[in-house]
Amino acid sequence: MSRDVAVVGAGMIPFGERFEMGYYDMMGRAYANAKDDVAHGIDNDDVDAAWLGTAYGTLSNDAEIVSGARLSEATGLQGVPITRVENACATGSDAVRNAAAAVQAGQADVAVVVGGEKMRDKPTDEFMKTVTNRPTTRGMTAPAFFAMYAQRHMQEYGTTREQMAEVAVKNHHNGTLCEYSHFDFEVDAESVLEAPYVSYPFGLYDCSPQTDGAACLVLASEDVADSYADEPVWIRGTGNSTVPYDMTKRDDYLEADPTVAAASQAYEMADLGPDDVDVVEQHDCFTFTELLNMEDLGFCEKGEGGPFVASGATRLDGELPVNPSGGLKAKGHPIGATGVAQICELVWQLRGECGERQVDDPDVGLQHNLAGSLAVSNVTVVSTEQH
Repeated sequence: MSRDVAVVGAGMIPFGERFEMGYYDMMGRAYANAKDDVAHGIDNDDVDAAWLGTAYGTLSNDAEIVSGARLSEATGLQGVPITRVENACATGSDAVRNAAAAVQAGQADVAVVVGGEKMRDKPTDEFMKTVTNRPTTRGMTAPAFFAMYAQRHMQEYGTTREQMAEVAVKNHHNGTLCEYSHFDFEVDAESVLEAPYVSYPFGLYDCSPQTDGAACLVLASEDVADSYADEPVWIRGTGNSTVPYDMTKRDDYLEADPTVAAASQAYEMADLGPDDVDVVEQHDCFTFTELLNMEDLGFCEKGEGGPFVASGATRLDGELPVNPSGGLKAKGHPIGATGVAQICELVWQLRGECGERQVDDPDVGLQHNLAGSLAVSNVTVVSTEQH
């Protein structure tokens, strides 16, 4: 059995330092907001299965390993299978991929995906030591991983820090228009370029923040989608790919192989290509990453990511708006919630509900995550049209 899968509800909470909310409080609120977004209403009894995306949940004080049962408490979902997914920064979107596959296969008519992360309740050094204290990382953190790719790209293609700064300027501007953003302030290029270095070529304003947040999607099969939504948004294609985490096993640092492969899978499944995409929510964990992603996702030629972004093509009024939500750079990056929230944004964009940050009449959106040492990628293509 193979059925088309629609998103019939999307909801999230504002990202930021949510010290006033517990881990599962955030999850429950995001689920309630997604239910409210379902045009014709939905009851818990309608849900056949749920997926929880969280990467570092067990570092939080109240996120035990029995997270499925705790999600049941937070949402009121009872008597249904709840599956936890963890896949680094691709956690949320991979949870969506797995839920969509179950609906497509006929194992569920209605599925819920909740993604969330509590990243601000503990000091950064305590939180990050679980990531860096491993032989394959050699003490490196994410800025250093991505900085190695950025430096190689600069050497090979002449990519500049000024081009990277344009990503921060654009995404911070978009973030001021998004009610869910962690950073809701503008920055200028001079501030980005003069900020203290984190890992060259990245300064403070080149980096996304650690953030608390949660987001939720309600998926439905083509058999029942019209019962819940007047304007369902269809999941047309998904892709996921990995390479060894150890960066010494890479051929070069000029492209993220998992992104290239995952995008190819998603495009083929969707029967669409880069030229069909109208709006993108992609993984700008660092400013350079957005430039690299544009190349690896097929939106411009290799080495042209910097000039493409600097041309204004990715602004809200450009030929291919990228990260209208503010992206990870401004909206924030609560790992388990990130991919789910990106798809929420695309759903609202395709329904024309994004107010000042609304893109002009989009029909196809692409979501992308790139995880760890650029070792895992997940890509989702959504559309207003079914297959």
